Amino acid sequence: MILEVAILNVIPGQEMEFETAFAKAQSIIAAQKGYISHEVRKCMEKENRYLLLVNWETLDDHTEGFRQSEGYLEWKALLHHFYDPFPTVEHYESVPSLKG
Repeated sequence: MILEVAILNVIPGQEMEFETAFAKAQSIIAAQKGYISHEVRKCMEKENRYLLLVNWETLDDHTEGFRQSEGYLEWKALLHHFYDPFPTVEHYESVPSLKG
C-alpha cells in the first residue's frame, strides 16, 4: 500500500467553498482503480491549510491511473483553483522494521 500525502494551502477566505467542492470531488477519487481510502484533516494553526492522505494499492494507481483518467479532469476542475501555491504531492511506503 502507498500513502499519498498532499498539503493543500487554500486561498484564504475560500475554505468553505473548498470543503463543499471536496465533498463532491471525493466520490471521483473513491471510484478509481487501486483506491483504498482517503482522509482530509484541517490544520489547527493555519485555518486555510488541509492535509490530504490517500491510500492506494500501488504508486501507478495514482500517478498513471488516476492522473491520466477522465475523473482527474473533473477533480482538477473542482479543486485546483483553490490552491495557492499548488501542492506538492509525495508518496510514502511503510517500513516493516519500524512498525509499532
